[in-house]
Amino acid sequence: MSLYRTLDPTTGQLVESYPTIGDDELEARLEAAARAFDDWRKRPLSERTGVLQRAAELLEQEAREHAATMALEMGKPLAEGVAEAEKCAWACRYYAEHAAAFLQPELHESDGSQAFVRYDPLGPILAIMPWNFPFWQVFRFAAPALAAGNLVLLKHAPGTPRCALALADLLARAGCPEGVFQSLFLSNEQAAEVIADPRVRGVTLTGSTGAGREVASAAGRALKPMVMELGGSDPFIVFADADLEQAVRIGVASRCLNSGQSCISAKRFLVERPILERFTEAFVAGMRGRKMGDPRRGDTDVGPLARADLRDHLARQVADSVARGARALCGGEVPEGAGFFYPPTVLTEVPADAPAAREELFGPVATLIPFASEVEAVAIANATPYGLGASLWTGDPARAERLIPDLESGSVFVNGLVKSDPRLPFGGVKDSGFGRELAREGMLEFVNQKTVWIA
Repeated sequence: MSLYRTLDPTTGQLVESYPTIGDDELEARLEAAARAFDDWRKRPLSERTGVLQRAAELLEQEAREHAATMALEMGKPLAEGVAEAEKCAWACRYYAEHAAAFLQPELHESDGSQAFVRYDPLGPILAIMPWNFPFWQVFRFAAPALAAGNLVLLKHAPGTPRCALALADLLARAGCPEGVFQSLFLSNEQAAEVIADPRVRGVTLTGSTGAGREVASAAGRALKPMVMELGGSDPFIVFADADLEQAVRIGVASRCLNSGQSCISAKRFLVERPILERFTEAFVAGMRGRKMGDPRRGDTDVGPLARADLRDHLARQVADSVARGARALCGGEVPEGAGFFYPPTVLTEVPADAPAAREELFGPVATLIPFASEVEAVAIANATPYGLGASLWTGDPARAERLIPDLESGSVFVNGLVKSDPRLPFGGVKDSGFGRELAREGMLEFVNQKTVWIA
């Protein structure tokens, strides 16, 4: 059985399969990258950012076509796929417009006549990317990397090979020279060899915590710089003085985004006791109102999960939580019929030892947890190995200011949806990874911050 397969999650039917790359071809590709880097890094910045500008135009022109590919391979509703392609265009334009300022040498005081830090590219970077945002998670790394003068070697998820090929084709048409952006269908063993190869100068991974440990171990042995954006179990903390209607609306949208398959979506909903009943009633109604179905239909809110094993794992987590005492207020059962569907589900009365309280639920399942005080809210929010994002809802700015430093997460969004934005650094702490993507901070993760001192 081929590792790389397009399997329609709406029907469960195999569409197409692709072989992994041969060892001889892989060697040729790595050698081509090494040759291309010497040329690409010397090209004017305006030429590199020009590629990004043209890529942005193509992404917008072809957004519906790319959305259809995402729907076919991993079940993303069409409207969300179009929005994803357009967000990639935004990232390309952002770095095309700001790369010059981000890479401008920075003067420092010293005992010399002049001292400054310049930012030089490292070389080919291996990007190991997931299936759930198959365009965005590639571009949020590739746009700054290419602008800085680095090369991209993409190992995409085995379930999204058509997306991987579409990305390589798009960037080639945008003007990327041969070898600058390559999509490689690697086995895990080949990926380890690529990490160890001296021609490859860094590694970035977006994926599970388990995958992060494996890749970080290999990159550490090879002494390669790396960025890891891993799983999350984000808290969504709602105080009694919050705008309840807005919190419910955004909470439902966050939990059902991408059929619940997002690392930074809200998963644990912490609600202050005085408003628990009202929040629960409105939230359950919102989850029940989400329409589940074929992601290629314009009225679908929630598509299938990407794979059968993911759906089955989520179903086991919910069933185990219910067996331990949790109560399902809606959903909670695998529907009959074809495809890898799981309905929007709300769990309450969840024991602390249940999977719904301590594990990441990667699907449209929300856990409701009451709290009585600020101290208890922070303790529950931090009672997880993850630390990606947190959403805090309150009408009291002083409360937000008090709690932000205590929340163990890479970002805190007050009265808003946790999201990735090209203008803001993005990443996590604890088991959610390390390093940052996006903004200037993300661009500087894969450059040589070279100190220059002149007498």
